[in-house]
Amino acid sequence: MNNSIDSEKTVEIIEKMKLAKIGKYKKWETMIKKIKNKQTLNPEELEYYSNITRIYKNSNITSRSKVYHTKLSELDKKPPCKECGEDSLYYCNMNDEYFCTIHVVGHDENEF
Repeated sequence: MNNSIDSEKTVEIIEKMKLAKIGKYKKWETMIKKIKNKQTLNPEELEYYSNITRIYKNSNITSRSKVYHTKLSELDKKPPCKECGEDSLYYCNMNDEYFCTIHVVGHDENEF
């Protein structure tokens, strides 16, 4: 698995998603197995993970504003990811930072 992913935190988040019955159970199981076996997640799995885990714990926020991560278009400027310096693919409007697919999830304590 890619060293830049926090394996323990990623598995913890996926387990919470499974318990909450968010997403596809079999897909989560496959991803957990790969992570625990130190295998690399494919781009589709990373995208699935980062698209579904845009959900935050704060229930006072209206559903309209729950999408904090905006996927950058092909035409958007791609500043470096705040965590690793690679090209970013997402903008987080909660902290005005840019992140790659790997680091977009888990950078905020309100994220579950």
